Parts: sequence; structure tokens; C-alpha cells
Amino acid sequence: MAPSARPEFLASVRSQRFRDPSTELLDRLSVKVWWGHTSIESGTPACTVGSYVRFMPEQGAAVITPKPVIGRVYEAARRIRLGDVDPTGRCRLDAAVRHLQDVARDDSADSGLAAPMSWVVRRVMLEVHQAPVFQEWIRLATWCSGHGGRWAERRTEIRGDDGAHIEATTVWIFIDGVTGAPAPLPADFFAIYGASAAQRRVSARHVLRGDPPDDAESEPWALRFTDLDLLGHVNNAAQWSPLEEAAARVGAPTERIRAELEHGVGVEPGPVTFHWRGVDGGVDSWLCTEAGLGSAGRIRPL
Repeated sequence: MAPSARPEFLASVRSQRFRDPSTELLDRLSVKVWWGHTSIESGTPACTVGSYVRFMPEQGAAVITPKPVIGRVYEAARRIRLGDVDPTGRCRLDAAVRHLQDVARDDSADSGLAAPMSWVVRRVMLEVHQAPVFQEWIRLATWCSGHGGRWAERRTEIRGDDGAHIEATTVWIFIDGVTGAPAPLPADFFAIYGASAAQRRVSARHVLRGDPPDDAESEPWALRFTDLDLLGHVNNAAQWSPLEEAAARVGAPTERIRAELEHGVGVEPGPVTFHWRGVDGGVDSWLCTEAGLGSAGRIRPL
């Protein structure tokens, strides 16, 4: 879900998406959704304001919801290739997220959305029960599992012929094709994805620690030209590579885990510092740029 390649669009996205005010805007928008949401959802925290009861949306990309019995579910299949795997043959986290990104794009294009490419990733959570392996044939099913005013949550299930099983959930921000700023979800989105979302409201707030602690290890992180995508910044899937590196350095597990990654101001060409520390049987990692936090990641055993 990367935007179209018009030069003026790319420039506007770079200026809007990858700066601190953009992150603050999304958090303020989340609060507005909270105060404006009036549908009753079981188990959702509520707050009484005057004579009205307002319900707080669920944290986005934090819960593995079931596949819907009604609504759009897009399915695809592919094979795990040599470029996807580590020396043991395990499909790496960054490669798995690239498959998520690709099937999301394929679904959006196939759905008939008027602006299928106008999305950027905010937050991803994976539950890796069994990682795919080299040459395994995997089947992906993806659907919309919730939304806010300017973002949507996408669920994806990966199953493989050799037992691979990954459950994933992602918050995607819908952006204006001219300004690059977060924009209200269009009417055709609800016509296509409304049934599977089932009026479930989610927030786009971050939940991971936004700055590395004093006891974290750190070193410069070398960006490669091949890390950059159409927007001229490090692709969201490539930003999982530091989390893989951190897991290898501390000996953290890579299966039967919950792995999370949140995007901040983005990572563009320039000095980047990689921070990591082992904690709670897993690992935390951060990519920091001169503009602020590029991304934060976390792995914990299930």
C-alpha cells in the first residue's frame, strides 16, 4: 500500500509522514474518535460525558480477531524463496512482513478501491506459532478487522503445507493523495470492507516504549540503497531487519513469539542508530534518526 509515484505526492508524503507533528496528530485523532464513538461494544471502556456515554476504541493491531463469517476475505498463495530465509531455512520476520505488505496491496487493487495505494503502515503485530521454511507453499487470507476515522486495521492469516502458522494484524493510515496528510476513510472503503470490519473501532496509538533505555546497547546502523522504497524512505518491511538482528544477538526466540513493530517519524537516508536489549525472555529494539524515533520493535515468547 505505497502511494502512487507522482513527484508532488511523494514530496508531500515525505514532509507530512516523517515528522513528529504527524505522530502527534494521529494521537490527537485517536482521542477525537474516542469522544465521538457512540456504538455499544461489549467489553469496551466507557466514559460518561453529560447525558451521553462514549466508548473508547480498542487498541489497534493488538488482538488477533477471528476470520469473519461475512464480508470480504481475500486469499492468495505463494512459495517461500531463498531470499526469504535465514541460514537455518526459517522465513525471517522482515520477509514475512513483506508477504503481508504484498497481499495487502493485491487485495486493495483487486477490491476496486478508488485509491488502493494511499496507505502507510503505523503498527504491526505478529504471532508466529510456526515459521514458514524454505520452499514451503503458504496460503494467505486477509481482511479488514476494524477502523478509525483515518485508519483501518487489517488481519492476515498465514498457513503453510508444512505446518507454518502466523497470525498478523496491522494498522494502516489512509493518506491524502495530494497533501500526504492523514485523511478520512472514503465512502467506497466502507462499501467494500464495512461488513468484515463489523463496526469494530480501533485506535492508531503507539504502545511500545518510544525511546531506548540507558542500559540498551547501541551502534550505528548502516542503511543500504536497497532498503529504500518508492517514497525514498526505508520500507516498513525492511525496518524489521534490526529486530531480527537484535534477536540473533541476544538469543531471543523466533518462533512461538509475539513480535511487534511501530513506525515513528520514518527512516530516511542519513545517520541512524540501532539500539537493543534483551528483556523478559525476548528483545526490544529501536532505530533512531536525527529527526527522532524511526521505529521501535519488541519480541516476547507467547
